[in-house]
Amino acid sequence: MEIIKIPKKEGIIDRTTGKVLNRKLRVAAYARVSTMGAEQLNSYESQKKYYYEKINNNPEWQYVDIYADEGISGTTDYRRASFMKMIQDALSGKIDLILTKSISRFGRNTMDVLKNVRLLRDNNVAVLFEENNLNTLDTKTSEMLLTTLSAVAQQESENISEHVKLGLQMKMNRGELIGFNRCYGYRNENDKLEIIDEEAEVVKFIFDKYCDGHGANGIAKMLTEQGIKSPKGNNKWNDSTIRGILRNEKYKGDVLQGKTYTADPLSHKRYKNLGEADQFYVSEHHEPIISPEKFDMVQEILKERCGARANGRRIGNVGRKFAFSSRIRCGFCGNCFTRRTVVGKDREKIPSWSCISFAKNGKENCTESKTIREEMIKEAFVDSYKLLSSNTNFETEEFLNLMQDTMNENSRQDELEKFKKEFVDIKSKKSKLIDLMVEDKISEDD
Repeated sequence: MEIIKIPKKEGIIDRTTGKVLNRKLRVAAYARVSTMGAEQLNSYESQKKYYYEKINNNPEWQYVDIYADEGISGTTDYRRASFMKMIQDALSGKIDLILTKSISRFGRNTMDVLKNVRLLRDNNVAVLFEENNLNTLDTKTSEMLLTTLSAVAQQESENISEHVKLGLQMKMNRGELIGFNRCYGYRNENDKLEIIDEEAEVVKFIFDKYCDGHGANGIAKMLTEQGIKSPKGNNKWNDSTIRGILRNEKYKGDVLQGKTYTADPLSHKRYKNLGEADQFYVSEHHEPIISPEKFDMVQEILKERCGARANGRRIGNVGRKFAFSSRIRCGFCGNCFTRRTVVGKDREKIPSWSCISFAKNGKENCTESKTIREEMIKEAFVDSYKLLSSNTNFETEEFLNLMQDTMNENSRQDELEKFKKEFVDIKSKKSKLIDLMVEDKISEDD
């Protein structure tokens, strides 16, 4: 028996034909900096210049492109547009080799680094990490070393994130303004909030109208009709924008920091802070537009109109958009009524009111509740108002007893109608039985 060793082929093998590619190696490079600081930007430009010269000075290499992301973290690949374009070009057969400074430049998420490297390797595209002297097509050492170094890069990123968080918390604890986003009515001048007079007048108008009984939807319509631009520069105001202004503590001169938090340094997802992270409330931080007394009064009105929170949902109506919003209570379960549009027989739209438990969660949650037409409620209200206003000696308790009697009468009327229907059904059945007896189809005993 004779065994002959067939040595491996040098160079890049075409996976389709199995032949060595007799052409220059198509080479690209990837560069990244995570911030837009001057020092980092200089490093960014230096990386691009370095790789451009290195690729073009090698006679065996063919320059493809330099893919670069600036001011973007390496913990998520999909956020890096140039990186994703490079991967797509490589998978399309445009690149044979990718040069990059280090694993941390390629990515700081172990799973993303390994996923992309393996994907490229399966398509015969090599990644050369210069600082680590690591070629991903060298399967003998690359996989284990790559996993270890990627984990180190990820841990370094997580450590940096924790240090940044700690630094921000220390600043917030000192009352310094962190992460200020534009606030309608104010401008940020050297970390100090200064009032913009024209916008401040709009803010005062919103608070005044809300205290006068107008709802957020109505105030938004007023501002739109007056031609006032919204905080985002739009011609139309939304009720959500109005409610956001009414709830913003900055208008009474205070600042609440830590309203949101980042879940982890890899996903960078931000969530509303419901107590998962520390918050810092700074009183009398800057000049107020609204007095603290008026601001607190608005919060009480908002609380009354929007209802309380229970089991993660709101109870009651969101606001007084309609005349009877938050004013009608279900006599069976105690919840508010909500306005609905019922389609009639002739496809006409009929405004009606139903118990919110019945409307949102089904009949089984309020079995006795019925939908009432808005027109009937209006008539009942007008009649009640006339009755109360025309009789100065009319007692409230007497009125409530009268209403109770009326409800009882309505209940008895419903029962009477039910008995009448049953009587008609029985009479109909009796008539049918008599007909069958006449036709001798059944006997009297049957």
